[in-house]
Amino acid sequence: MATNTIASLPFQDWGLGIDRPLLIAGPCSAESRQQVLETAEGIVRHAPQVRVFRAGAWKPRTRPGGFEGIGAEALPWLREVKERTGMLTITEVATPQHVEAALANGIDMLWIGARTTPNPFSVQAIADALKGVDIPVFVKNPVSPDLQLWIGALERFSAAGITRLAAIHRGFHWFSDSPYRNDPMWEFPIRLKAAFPKLELICDPSHIGGDPKLLADIAQQALNLNFSGLMLEVHCDPISARSDAKQQVEPARLGELLTSLVPRKSAAEPHLRNELHEHRAAIEKLDADIVRLLGARMDVAARIGLFKQEHNVAILQPEWWMKVMLEQQRAGQELGLSEAFVKAFMDTIHEESIRRQNRVWEGQELPVGNQGPAVLAKE
Repeated sequence: MATNTIASLPFQDWGLGIDRPLLIAGPCSAESRQQVLETAEGIVRHAPQVRVFRAGAWKPRTRPGGFEGIGAEALPWLREVKERTGMLTITEVATPQHVEAALANGIDMLWIGARTTPNPFSVQAIADALKGVDIPVFVKNPVSPDLQLWIGALERFSAAGITRLAAIHRGFHWFSDSPYRNDPMWEFPIRLKAAFPKLELICDPSHIGGDPKLLADIAQQALNLNFSGLMLEVHCDPISARSDAKQQVEPARLGELLTSLVPRKSAAEPHLRNELHEHRAAIEKLDADIVRLLGARMDVAARIGLFKQEHNVAILQPEWWMKVMLEQQRAGQELGLSEAFVKAFMDTIHEESIRRQNRVWEGQELPVGNQGPAVLAKE
């Protein structure tokens, strides 16, 4: 994990009057002045809790020939939205020229898209263009599940002096059967938040789901995980949208969705903290027990490695391991554990056991209490 250099201030310290959860909504792309204003007015009418209006002026496309956005011509429309509705504005930037145009038109916030985030050269160029500029920057996760690229992009903006940073979780493209357009892989934003607790985390349910029917469940899951806010795609006439038509919703449906969500407190109230502390203390003890048991198990694995080496038996024994895996999955099912969780947990244990046995064979490691320290230098 990279050094924790990402700085972030709570929303209430951003100087923009923003409260949790931060709600961002608007069309995937700004297509016309009428479409932008009609959508914004619909949002104010049906979902007045939305604080920030989003619209893409530039749209990076996978292949040329598609609608790539109106460009800088759309930026005055966003400025007019702010003047008419009071909502703040945000748009995507992918080059220093985009940054210059957005700043010149008074855009309040910027986001970095999923296709830009994984390119360190592009991110650095944008960060350099923002040096000395006090503006919130939101960084979407890369298309592929790579946490270090996501962190690296955030660190580049932090190093450029951007203190009002947020990460946007929009899911990952993954080749597997899934009901989602982009798999949420919640473990990635959870790991990011664990590494940088002060970093604001926003969820983009529209890009994760790709289908309006999935929005409510994804959005609620994000709030349950203590995300700081949501970014949703809204269009006055989704069927006619020139980009992401299938995943955009009308303002009225946005209002229904937001009303159905249950907001979560970021921390327990004072009178509940003692009870929560007791539960956490129990978890800490159980975690300590688990680590001790894992240590004992790996010591046994090392002893098995010595036995295999002495009797010229191969380290990997797939038939035996398959039997163990099936037994543990059955046991996990009886305890209410998901099959996927048990498999991932047991696979990790197996990989570590194989690594320990390889180290025994290479003379780098011995079981605890077996001829000196557990880890030995090569002779």
